[in-house]
Amino acid sequence: MSKTLIIAEKPSVAQDIVRALTPTAGKFDKHDEYFENDSYLVSSAVGHLVEIKAPEEFDVKRGKWSFANLPVIPPHFDLNPIDKSKGRLNALVKLIRRKDVTALINACDAGREGELIFRLILQYAQPAKGKLDKPVQRLWLQSMTPQAIRDGFEQLRSDKQMLPLADAARCRSEADWLVGINGTRAMTAFNSRDGGFFLTTVGRVQTPTLSIVVEREEKIRKHVARDYWEVRGSFDAQAGQYEGKWFDPKWKKGEDAEARADRIWSAAEAEAIRLAVQGQPASVSEESKPTTSSSGGLYDLTTLQREANSRFGFSAKTTLQLAQALYEKHKVLTYPRTDSRFLPEDYLAVAKQTAEMIASEDVPGPLRELSVHAKKAIKEGYIKPTKKVFDNAKVSDHFAIIPTLQAPKSLTEIEAKLYDLVVKRFLAVFFPPAEFQVTTRISTVSAAGKDYSFQTNGKVLVKPGWLAVYGKEAQEDDASLVAVAPGEIVRTESVEVKALATKPPARYTEATLLSAMEGAGKLVDDDELREAMAEKGLGTPATRAATIEGLLTEKYMIRDGRELIPTAKAFQLMTLLRGLDIEDLTKPELTGDWEFKLAEMEKGRLDREAFMAEIAAMTEKVVRKAKEYDRDTIPGDYATLKTPCPKCGGIVRENYRRFSCVGKSGDGSDACGFSIGKIPGGRSFELHEVEQFLRDKKIGPLEGFRSKAGWPFTAELALVYDEEIQNWKLEFDFGEDAKKAEGDGEPVDFSGQSSLGACPKCQGHVYEHGSNYVCEHAVGANVTCDFKSGKIILQQPIEPEQMKKLLASGKTDLLENFVSNKTRRKFKAFLAYDKKEGKVMFEFEPRAAKAPAAKKSTAAKKTTAKG
Repeated sequence: MSKTLIIAEKPSVAQDIVRALTPTAGKFDKHDEYFENDSYLVSSAVGHLVEIKAPEEFDVKRGKWSFANLPVIPPHFDLNPIDKSKGRLNALVKLIRRKDVTALINACDAGREGELIFRLILQYAQPAKGKLDKPVQRLWLQSMTPQAIRDGFEQLRSDKQMLPLADAARCRSEADWLVGINGTRAMTAFNSRDGGFFLTTVGRVQTPTLSIVVEREEKIRKHVARDYWEVRGSFDAQAGQYEGKWFDPKWKKGEDAEARADRIWSAAEAEAIRLAVQGQPASVSEESKPTTSSSGGLYDLTTLQREANSRFGFSAKTTLQLAQALYEKHKVLTYPRTDSRFLPEDYLAVAKQTAEMIASEDVPGPLRELSVHAKKAIKEGYIKPTKKVFDNAKVSDHFAIIPTLQAPKSLTEIEAKLYDLVVKRFLAVFFPPAEFQVTTRISTVSAAGKDYSFQTNGKVLVKPGWLAVYGKEAQEDDASLVAVAPGEIVRTESVEVKALATKPPARYTEATLLSAMEGAGKLVDDDELREAMAEKGLGTPATRAATIEGLLTEKYMIRDGRELIPTAKAFQLMTLLRGLDIEDLTKPELTGDWEFKLAEMEKGRLDREAFMAEIAAMTEKVVRKAKEYDRDTIPGDYATLKTPCPKCGGIVRENYRRFSCVGKSGDGSDACGFSIGKIPGGRSFELHEVEQFLRDKKIGPLEGFRSKAGWPFTAELALVYDEEIQNWKLEFDFGEDAKKAEGDGEPVDFSGQSSLGACPKCQGHVYEHGSNYVCEHAVGANVTCDFKSGKIILQQPIEPEQMKKLLASGKTDLLENFVSNKTRRKFKAFLAYDKKEGKVMFEFEPRAAKAPAAKKSTAAKKTTAKG
């Protein structure tokens, strides 16, 4: 009997499909990698199972970071299995090639990426000789409820319908590969010319995103604070007291971006106003008018990530993970990786059913407090067709994120927080606007032939409308104004002059950076490109979190609280791309151009080969510009250090590659020849670090250095005087403990430190020492123990509290940011002391044994943890 193979993107979706089809298609038998009944086989990928690669004859293995092998522009792409998913890939290939499988259904996530995942698996499954000729259909799912899945099977799309989307998906993937591989290798080769290895990654989305953050930081650094003053008066009326702020009613916006109607640029002028109005009577006029405020629209992923970051401090990555769990595991949210904030016009009945689910009496957990609002929405008929919610023209591959008809049963605290956000917005969007009465009061003091105006604003909530969903039912006391009778004269009781200063623009948080990425099209001048990016922006809702995390991982940015701060490495990349005249890589126009053309391709108006030829030409230009650059340094906006030259006391200035003495005159005429590289060991100096280094002659331990082979390491830096060259030079210092391990060092004084705990080998005290935690008997003149453990292991900082825990209980908490030297992927593990080995080892979380293999040990696996 012939069967149809259904391939989903994730195992959980495959299980949902099986549950949905069972009532109509019959019971499925479960196998290791798939489900099967008389009509269907259902299996899944686990995201991407293969990745594109250059064919063997074009694949550079040795010297890939050299200009000699660039550009890499293969005539076609081969596929490479992703190591961790090889088992799943082989299982799928076997199913695809089964003789009784006569048709395929692509049930991967609806969108460009889901299309690509399926097409690449199908390509990989093609036999070496001949052709796999099995018809393909497309399941396009917007929701994971059983009924939505069954409806999707009633409306399968043909393979021919999907071919334009498949072409666009392949082009986007291959173009990103060409720009990323060639750009990264060219910039890395350029930056590694002076020795060492300075990995410099670039990408179509990553680099313009970084440029947005760097440009904001440049404005912050260049900002010069200007002093200004405000005058605030307190006025006595018969009904009580109120405050007002002086303003100039004639002020108009001009060229000075920092000017405001209430800012005074002279302290003397502000004081003159204070003296003129103090104790004087004031006439009052006021205007009161009603205003309304509507709820924001439904959530797409970016808006949800933005709000979760602002409200709860969740990173974009965390929000995506939570939303994905609520969609896949709990089935309580619709598909989260969406860029639409609207519902289909035929979804009105589903919206009403969703409100009924929220309103039901036995609703669990976080919905209980919202059921009263759902009941009101149903009773008052709030849920009705409106373009603010239901609009087919604004529904893309997916619609907005809303609750499904399934009520949650057991959510974690943070899952409940995110679910609560979505449910509140779903209800609020149907509620009427909130109504306010807004009052603007002007108190005018006439003195010495002049009028001085003070403004007071009041806002009274008249009807809460949608704000009731968020718990705001009544006016807060401090928002209303003390009443003033018509014609009443009030008295200026007291006046305060407040000295202030202008502030630079705020740094980006993940919330504001997500907004900037989403709205990056506004930065584009070309009308067509701007329109192409109007809905897309930089990246997609599904990839923006990964882009931000990638910039953090590559040390282009750091998190400081909720702020994102670009590093010296980020500034260096922007300086390089500007200096090489390849700023296209830093601008959102590149994405705009691609999105416009890919959209044309999806509509069948642009040929795939033509698009890829343009990408190849652009790639060649990027590499050529880097290869041909022949000047000593890249032009840029460089810093002058505050710390003097350690040799002559002259001025030290930055250029693209070095910090160099330019002599006491500053023009280089009396320079002493002192200089140090800006990127020792492939790690960029931050300005504050180099200031400290020149001042203290040492710094560290610092992480993020890379060997010539590209492996990460941690070390201290020392500035030492070399008699041979008669100048100071930079050297790596791997810690005093390394030098004294043989027992020939000086005694080490730990008297200023508190012990972290007892040494597990000899019961001596363990202290911080250099870049390690060491036993007191493992360093100094008389070494009798060899216990030590790195303070940074595979890029994961080991805090003193974790070392205390290891010494006290034998194991740290689960640490999540180790980076494998081999694969360069992050992994999580405990650190544990192994008595048998006498070393600190990695201990991994035990995996649950598969059912047929119940006798297999699930003991945690251990490997040596090296710093």
